[in-house]
Amino acid sequence: FHTDGKKKHTVETTKFRKLKERFVEKFGEPPLFYACAPGRVNLIGEHIDYCGYAVLPMAIEQSILAAVSVNDTQSIQLANVNPQYKDFAVSSEELQIDRTNPQWYYYYLCGVRGVKEHLGLAPLAGMKCVVDGTVPPSSGLSSSSALVCCAGLVTLEANNKMLSKVELAEICARCERYIGTEGGGMDQSISFLAEEGTAKLIEFNPLRAVDVKLPDGAVFVIANCCVEMNKAATSHFNIRVVECRLAAKLLAKRRGLDWSCVQRLSEVQAALGASLEEMLTMVQEVLHPEPYSREEVCQTLGVSLEQLRDGVLSANTQHVTHFKLHQRAQHVYSEAARVLRFREVCEAAPDDSIRQLGLLMQQSHTSCRDLYECSCPELDQLVRTCLKAGAVGSRLTGAGWGGCTVSMVPVDKLEAFLQEVRKSYYTSDPRRAALEKHSLFVTKPGGGAALFLEA
Repeated sequence: FHTDGKKKHTVETTKFRKLKERFVEKFGEPPLFYACAPGRVNLIGEHIDYCGYAVLPMAIEQSILAAVSVNDTQSIQLANVNPQYKDFAVSSEELQIDRTNPQWYYYYLCGVRGVKEHLGLAPLAGMKCVVDGTVPPSSGLSSSSALVCCAGLVTLEANNKMLSKVELAEICARCERYIGTEGGGMDQSISFLAEEGTAKLIEFNPLRAVDVKLPDGAVFVIANCCVEMNKAATSHFNIRVVECRLAAKLLAKRRGLDWSCVQRLSEVQAALGASLEEMLTMVQEVLHPEPYSREEVCQTLGVSLEQLRDGVLSANTQHVTHFKLHQRAQHVYSEAARVLRFREVCEAAPDDSIRQLGLLMQQSHTSCRDLYECSCPELDQLVRTCLKAGAVGSRLTGAGWGGCTVSMVPVDKLEAFLQEVRKSYYTSDPRRAALEKHSLFVTKPGGGAALFLEA
């Protein structure tokens, strides 16, 4: 599956055997093809993709898998290998997504509907599909976006259509908003554009991915704090999106720009031709650190409360009365600078590159914790544990408020690191100890989404 078309691999046994057995058991026929979309770990660049800034993730081995057959019934039948996720069936002409009830099958329908609407597919091919996954749910490793991407790829193949990886990534980033999450596109982009052996600097507007060679001598270890966070089920994530949007509008107005069409903090920087350092200075000068009330925002922008609700706030942020604009903008601009610095260090490869990258990761976590307030006590405890155990850098990864940390660990300290983290964070707590087997693992850059034909 390449940018200029599709590369379909023939599948024989390996990871699809169990999936095929479940498919035959469920539907009484063999699947026609399989699709796979990986999860991801973001090394640095948290909560800035939806502000228009570059991020630096890599795909991981854990992925979402789907076995599929195609028919002319114009119905979509979905089943999941995991019994806790119930079956679902729907007409392909009625792809309604309930954003107040973010069930697994609605994420799948996001991908189907996104491709259907982009290509104007009518009628849509009927599908039977069994889904399996090794990305821990609600862990900050992009299980939901991987499911959306897998569904988009399945829909493309089931209807004999072709799109580039970049087009599919952009479609899947947009269509995940059907479930109510106003993300920026990092998760979908790395799921399609990843390549084995390299991390990627992902830039937006236009979307492109650049290889970033990670230093030899260190590995990245993912550790789950065992607090689940479904970003579509709460308003935490979208509140941050709205706060960044408001910060951009207030900065634009104070600098004499047409603020009404400004949506992202990166747009303010581009319009002013300023550096990230200059934007940080501007934040200090223009935005006060005390929370802004809705009334103050309306007065500053010269809009009514109704206009604020209709034009800026999302469906699940209508209740918010105060916004921390100074802190959110300070995080975004400083984190954007850290991403660029991380890439520079990787490219220059100085003798102390591992130390420098670790320091950037620590600064990122501090900013996420203190300025963006997207950490939680368990994540902070796990970061401290990882640093004490020998990591040169450790930070939350993903949306936060739970989920995983990613730590950079020198190769010669890896075994001691794993033992210490197991002992200090997992085995000391019965609930965590039961989850430890799938909660602590070394990762390396994996490949992107792919199609596989039944042998």
